[in-house]
Amino acid sequence: MTERPAPGMPPSTPAPPSTLRCGPYTLDRARIAAFAAALGDPHPAYRDPAAARALGHPDTIAPPTYLATLAADAEDQLLRLQPGFAGTEGAVHRSQTLRHARPAHAGDTLHATVRIAGATTLAGRQLLTLDCEFRDLDGSWVATTTSSLLCPATAPRPARRPLAPLGSEQP
Repeated sequence: MTERPAPGMPPSTPAPPSTLRCGPYTLDRARIAAFAAALGDPHPAYRDPAAARALGHPDTIAPPTYLATLAADAEDQLLRLQPGFAGTEGAVHRSQTLRHARPAHAGDTLHATVRIAGATTLAGRQLLTLDCEFRDLDGSWVATTTSSLLCPATAPRPARRPLAPLGSEQP
């Protein structure tokens, strides 16, 4: 039997999720190499499978910060499900930490579980802490990222005072 709200009461709505499983993310050699090039990191293990194998890895390795790009995608998916969240435009990415159990390799297929680990306010804006845990297909932990995100202000910004003819603001 389905429960019905009491007369005059609005129907209850389920709470938005605070945890979301995302993926799969399959790591690609070309993207890893492009990311390393964008960082300016010349390490051959990021580009050459033979160089990575010489170091004991099964394929090219991703730079340690590579998983932050995947975490950002997972975080965006979770945040879009939150009521009143207007998007990340105007957000400030305050900090990020990464903890690795092992390097991520080309060919890895990872799933991410992202969760809101904390929420508070700072200067009238919502401050979120997000944890994103990556596991491989065997369920083994690969890495976890923790991000601090200062969300956009919900109130409109005050209008700016017009500039004086000489280009300076008037008091």
